[in-house]
Amino acid sequence: MRRISSTVGAVCDRAVTDRAYSIGNRFLMVCLAFVLAGATALGVSVQVRYATGQNVAPVFEGWEPNPDGTYSVVFGYLNRNYEEEVDIPVGPNNTIDPGNDRGQPTHFYPRRQRFVFKVVVPKDWDKERRVVWTLTSRGRTDQAKGWLQPEWELNDEVIAENSGGGVLAANNEPPSITVSPSQTVTLPNTATLTASATDDGLPKRSTRPGSSNSTSDPNLATNAAAVRRQAGVQIKWILYRGPAKVRFEPESSGPEVYGQPATVTSKVSFSAPGTYLLRAIATDGQLSSTNDVTVIVK
Repeated sequence: MRRISSTVGAVCDRAVTDRAYSIGNRFLMVCLAFVLAGATALGVSVQVRYATGQNVAPVFEGWEPNPDGTYSVVFGYLNRNYEEEVDIPVGPNNTIDPGNDRGQPTHFYPRRQRFVFKVVVPKDWDKERRVVWTLTSRGRTDQAKGWLQPEWELNDEVIAENSGGGVLAANNEPPSITVSPSQTVTLPNTATLTASATDDGLPKRSTRPGSSNSTSDPNLATNAAAVRRQAGVQIKWILYRGPAKVRFEPESSGPEVYGQPATVTSKVSFSAPGTYLLRAIATDGQLSSTNDVTVIVK
């Protein structure tokens, strides 16, 4: 596994560069010992970031009531790697209780991925009964247990804020998205997929607080998260399930056009035969929608 450099080295960088190479090496060791000893004395832990070699942990995000009286138990995950994408096929190492295969991902992107999939349970589901997602990778087993505890009920406001979208714009609805039908290709041919999304034009274009074009419009986002967000709807393709790597060209739609539909047509290349589930995600910066397409590669 490869570690990404931590902040300790930065403390000594200037001291090292001011001295000759041989002297600098000795000074660096003394400096590192001093910093680590000080951190230990203060009870401060030095966080090491791993690029590869770490496990994936499932996360229970909450639950949603459905119009038909059923409930959706929502899960995400934390891939503890900062760079490595991990594959865990459905089976003993990636299972849902009850049901084993309930639509969970098998391809895991780095770091925290929120609100990834939902497990629907019936309207008479025991509110104390758990839906358990178990993942085993790199010799470690983790479980996420979801149940219908009132405090864990989700709504659009909670989802927007936890996704980094800031305070939800009034009346904002998630985009709608359509994708190409399922298809079969033969290597080395590529698949051509199109995804299109429409939105309600919310949230409105954001500006920095105090800028000359700011207004009192309650839908005009001015919080820090929204300032970083571009206006409009955008689409991105991801590998959700599959036996090997895929490549999207392009991976996402171009710059968002405020208040206009978005469309992306991508060439998808595959590194091995098998059945792939590819997911298109449309987001307006606060709320998102997904649509999946199956590609069989021979």
